[in-house]
Amino acid sequence: MSQTHIKKLSLLKEREKFLFRYESGREEELLDSFVEMANDRDNNFDWFDAAVLSFQLSKQLVEEADQLLCPQGHSLQTGSVIPGTDI
Repeated sequence: MSQTHIKKLSLLKEREKFLFRYESGREEELLDSFVEMANDRDNNFDWFDAAVLSFQLSKQLVEEADQLLCPQGHSLQTGSVIPGTDI
């Protein structure tokens, strides 16, 4: 039985905090919600905000893939050892 993993992304903008909670594997739906919000002129969320959160999401996914593929502390991104690992 697989366990649902809830992830979070957040953005602070002026006096507002945008908090997105989503399940692992549903990143495409999260990106769709960024587009919908950016298109909605009734809120303070714009295309720059969508881009920032999309970048955060991409970075998070790359880090997770890196951990799965190189669990012993070697980074695929740089080919270097991640500080704080005993290798």
